[in-house]
Amino acid sequence: MRTEGLTKTYDKSSVATHALRGVSLEIPQGAFCCITGPSGHGKSTLLHLLGTLDKPTEGSVFIDGKNTSELNEGELATLRAEKIGFVFQFFNLLQSLTAVENIEVAMMFGKRSPKEQRAQAEKLLDMVGLLDKAHAKPSELSGGQQQRVSIARALANNPSILLMDEPTGNLDSESGEEVMSHIFKIHRMGKTVVIVTHNDELAQKAEILLEIYDGRLKSC
Repeated sequence: MRTEGLTKTYDKSSVATHALRGVSLEIPQGAFCCITGPSGHGKSTLLHLLGTLDKPTEGSVFIDGKNTSELNEGELATLRAEKIGFVFQFFNLLQSLTAVENIEVAMMFGKRSPKEQRAQAEKLLDMVGLLDKAHAKPSELSGGQQQRVSIARALANNPSILLMDEPTGNLDSESGEEVMSHIFKIHRMGKTVVIVTHNDELAQKAEILLEIYDGRLKSC
C-alpha cells in the first residue's frame, strides 16, 4: 500500500480546509503501522483515504499496485470487500443483530452459503474469545467485547489489510489491553495493520510510525 502526493481539501462556506497536504508514504505488506499526531491534523482523513472510503482532492492511493483513483465505484466496493477490513472507535455494530449475525452481514455479498457464513463467523468469534457471546446483542456486551466483535467482523472476508481508527480510544485500560493483544495476534497472522491512535503503548510497538501534523507527514 502506498500513496503519492495525497491531498484532501474541504470547501465549507467558501473557506478551504486543508486536511492533508501532499502525503507520500509506503506501507509494506504485513507491516504494523501506527499513525499518530494531534486531533484534527489529518490522521483519520488519511486512514479513510487509504481505505478508499473517501477520495483525495489530488494524489493517488495504490493497493496491490492498483491506482484506486482509476477504479469505478463498483470496483472500489469490491476492493474494500476483498482486501480491507475496518475497525472503528465506536464499534459500528448493528444493534438489532447478535454478535454472530453482525459478522455474517459482512459476508452477505460473497459466495459462501449461509451455513459456511455461520461457521466462519463462529470461528472468528472463537478467535477473539467470544464464542460464548455469539447470540448476545451489542447492548448485552461490554465495550471491549463489542470491539472484539468488530475486529472479528473486519476479518470476515480474510482481508490482507486491516485499518483501525482509535480501536482502544473508547475503552478502559483493561479492555484496551485485551483488544491490543488481539490486534498483535492478527498482525502475526501476516495481515497489514494500520492504526490511528493516541495510545503511546500501542504506537511504541509499531514497525512503522507515521506522525501527521497540519496535514503533513512529519516523520516515518
